[in-house]
Amino acid sequence: MAQSLSILVVSDYRDSYHAVRPEGRWFTGLVKDYGYRITLMTRREGANYLDELEAGGVRIIDWHPASKFGRADAAGIRQELDRQHYDVLHLFNNKSIVAGIRAAKGWPGKVVTYRGYTGNVHWWDPSAYFQHLNRRVDAIICVSQAVKDAFDALPFFDKDKTIVVGKGHDPAWYADIVPANLEEEFGIDLAQLTVIILANARRMKGMDYLGTAIRRLPPDLGLHFLFVGRGLQTPELESDLADSYYSHSYTFAGFRTDALRLLAAADVSLLPSVKGEGLSKVLLESMFLGRPTVMTDIGGNRGLGIDGKTALIIPARDEDALLAAMVRIAEEAPLRETLGPAGKAYVTEHFQADKTVRDLHEAYQRVCGLV
Repeated sequence: MAQSLSILVVSDYRDSYHAVRPEGRWFTGLVKDYGYRITLMTRREGANYLDELEAGGVRIIDWHPASKFGRADAAGIRQELDRQHYDVLHLFNNKSIVAGIRAAKGWPGKVVTYRGYTGNVHWWDPSAYFQHLNRRVDAIICVSQAVKDAFDALPFFDKDKTIVVGKGHDPAWYADIVPANLEEEFGIDLAQLTVIILANARRMKGMDYLGTAIRRLPPDLGLHFLFVGRGLQTPELESDLADSYYSHSYTFAGFRTDALRLLAAADVSLLPSVKGEGLSKVLLESMFLGRPTVMTDIGGNRGLGIDGKTALIIPARDEDALLAAMVRIAEEAPLRETLGPAGKAYVTEHFQADKTVRDLHEAYQRVCGLV
């Protein structure tokens, strides 16, 4: 029989509002829908979404481990565990995971970790046994099947420990987004088809493949490339753009706190990631906003859409496929008109917040032996 539980969460909400909102929605949903008692340890200064958490019944403790191995870091968590009853200690980042595992020594409750990326956890790496592979960890919440598969492929690993729970979104978050005026702000000709690439610069985002594909694009597609995010304006990408027919049809907007308004104004969303994504927030945002979306078929993106029906899904690291997808979506207006609404309907069905709140509830019940 399902029971309400008491959960101590240690996480860091000092990220952008939109980045932390799906996680925070898990916990307000657990309070509202299942009667859970949730306490969150996080630094208040610079944090986002805390007003919504407190309004939703989540108790906030203004504290977070400063390091992995400091005595005070483990002690801060253990003091709270001993102060009142908790069923689960849920740890969300490297500092909290290492410190939290140390704090839970001899504590009778369940220790749960979170993993939002694929790869970089190796059975032969000693540091992994201070984190997810530690025997004290009772379960690992994986943001996608790809993350679970990466753990399950490790030798000597207990596959029963991994549980998939996606980070869902609420359609209401996108209902009142007012698209930016791209012509007024950036001088983009609205007769052009604006392709937005929203990402922070990491090698896993595939910008090198995108640059070479743009360099090979034929003329007269009427495209304008809008790059939004930190570190995207590199000499390599600028060189590729300069060598293309679109040398005067691109904009680097940098990091933007109003990225959703830019995304809502764009005609197409493109993310050419090559690895690492657990569950791309940008792709979900694109589809909830009804933007025709081009994505790669890396593990973390699987399940986000149906190729040709709700999105264009292409092989990763395939410059030819990326080139063909850009040409196709530029030339086929009916395809764009279909993909936007179909993608929105798909993610609303499969990645709505209420569903993922229920999934996390069921995961906690399983970990605590209640089902």
